[in-house]
Amino acid sequence: MSEVENLSFEEAFAELEEVVQQLEAGDLTLDQAMTLFERGMALAAHCNTRLDAAELRVQQLSPAPGEGYDLTPFEEHLPGENSL
Repeated sequence: MSEVENLSFEEAFAELEEVVQQLEAGDLTLDQAMTLFERGMALAAHCNTRLDAAELRVQQLSPAPGEGYDLTPFEEHLPGENSL
C-alpha cells in the first residue's frame, strides 16, 4: 500500500471501500482487523481533507454579485433536492 498522502481522492476512496468490504466480511484476525481499521481511518481523514480543500476552492471561485470574485459559502444540496 502506498502512503495515504500521495493518493488522489479517487484512489483513497476506492481503497477505503475495499477496506470496509474486508472488515465487513469478518474473516480477519484481530490484528488484521486493527491494521485495516487504522488504514481505513487514515484514508477517510485524507478523503475528508481533499474534500475540504475542494470546497474551499469552490468558495474562492464563486463570483460576488457585481464585484468579481469573493469568498462565498458552499451550499450542499441533497440528491433530488431542487436547488432553484
